[in-house]
Amino acid sequence: MRRNHSTTPRTARVLGSLLLVAAAGVCAVGTAPAAPAAPAATPTPLDRVVPAPASVKPGGTPYRITRATGVRVEGSAEVRRIGAYLAGILRPSTGYPLPVTDHGAGGIRLSLAPGDPGAEGYRLHSGADGVTITASTPAGLFHGVQTLRQLLPAGVERRTVQPGPWPVAGGTVEDRPRYAYRGAMLDVSRHFFTVAQVKRYIDELALYKVNELHLHLSDDQGWRIAVDSWPRLAGYGGSTQVGGGRGGYFTKADYREIVRYAASRYLEVVPEIDMPGHTNAALASYARLNCDGVAPPLYTGTHVGFSSLCVPKKVTYDFVDDVIRELAALTPGRYLHIGGDEAHSTSHADYVTFMDRVQPVVAKYGKTVIGWHQLTGAHPAKGALAQYWGLDGTSAAEKARVAEAARKGTGLILSPADRVYLDMKYTKTTKLGLTWAGLVEVKRAYDWDPGAYLAGAPASAVRGVEAPLWSETLKTSADIEYMAFPRLAGAAELGWSPASRHDWNAYRARLAAQAPRWDALGIGYYRSPQVPWPKR
Repeated sequence: MRRNHSTTPRTARVLGSLLLVAAAGVCAVGTAPAAPAAPAATPTPLDRVVPAPASVKPGGTPYRITRATGVRVEGSAEVRRIGAYLAGILRPSTGYPLPVTDHGAGGIRLSLAPGDPGAEGYRLHSGADGVTITASTPAGLFHGVQTLRQLLPAGVERRTVQPGPWPVAGGTVEDRPRYAYRGAMLDVSRHFFTVAQVKRYIDELALYKVNELHLHLSDDQGWRIAVDSWPRLAGYGGSTQVGGGRGGYFTKADYREIVRYAASRYLEVVPEIDMPGHTNAALASYARLNCDGVAPPLYTGTHVGFSSLCVPKKVTYDFVDDVIRELAALTPGRYLHIGGDEAHSTSHADYVTFMDRVQPVVAKYGKTVIGWHQLTGAHPAKGALAQYWGLDGTSAAEKARVAEAARKGTGLILSPADRVYLDMKYTKTTKLGLTWAGLVEVKRAYDWDPGAYLAGAPASAVRGVEAPLWSETLKTSADIEYMAFPRLAGAAELGWSPASRHDWNAYRARLAAQAPRWDALGIGYYRSPQVPWPKR
């Protein structure tokens, strides 16, 4: 990670500076006057953040965070927790105490107030006396805090004391999301990622106001969640991964910790158990799940479409009921994803039978179904969401089927693979990633409109955008970050910002301004030639 590793105490640095100034004054007797002090840092303009805010009104005197600044919280214990989160970001880099209090004036003020911003909207006002963030919900306050972070110099993200100063431009931001569902998917099945690695990704998602974390927990190469009633799923089915390396799985305590941490950043976890295809890890773990009663070997390759649960067998539905029951009990969020893609080894009739039987099980345990858009080839349950992952070049018939389901009430999450699959290579020379959906440079990932993408689907059916990251070629957090950044920021903006703010040329300038922040956070990213990055 790129970090500033200076450990010089701030007071010692200040004292040393004063001594140098004094010495310079003695030496300067009879010489030309000293040069004037450097001008104060120019505050970051209010509209230079990602995602682009809905409304920005610049003006007035900037506020500067100083040693006297406090974080005043008004409202619930949850507001205090958000204040403590903000102070925890600011203290290491500023060196200031930044007490979190419920009294006092000025400084940074966080408050809940009924109003118009909606469930996740906020209002941020900055002036000479301080910065005030108001929202009608804690989630809105948290998103406002992310905007404040981006309005401060990038050095605020470092974990050692930086020189400052810490100005916040004067004016008002009024902001709210375009879509309620703004997601990112992490595939922990092809390669396993630890709780700590998932938490790191959660923090990165939160900075860009992403609010849904879709975890792909099962596939041919690995089963990644403990299921008490079927213990070999994790113990045996989770023992390997692509390439044959050691796999892993989340215990129930691990999964609860991910859910808790995500909630603290206002992300909802959406667990996925992919079925009836992509199930070799389960089939290898239990012979009775196979139609012939013979368990296949564990699989460490990357081909798809060869596995299927045995649709006619009763035990299949006992298995599905047990897995969904236990996973739903661990998941406080609204959704449970049942996959449904690339079931090439399942006949169409069996696929329809299976999906029609499984969706009511999800409802029985209090969750809303999400499935990949192949779900529309069966009978989507009332309220179900279909996640579209097709390409610009996907057949007109398939697109029409999805659009028809949308017109009949099925909600859509848009994840077109040749736009927002973060595992696609940027260029032919990208060392990581795949190319089956094409090459996806930064402009291509950003320059499309979710509301008008799928012909024939009403804009009102679009619930949001999700950027999936499949892990066939990814093994480390550095791999995740290189493929996600900078494209993740674009997907987040498509989900949050109003369509009227969509402009590639303006976006690429704002995106370039994120680079010093990523450097400060230790995020390695792809320096696309399409973006005017600052020189290092």
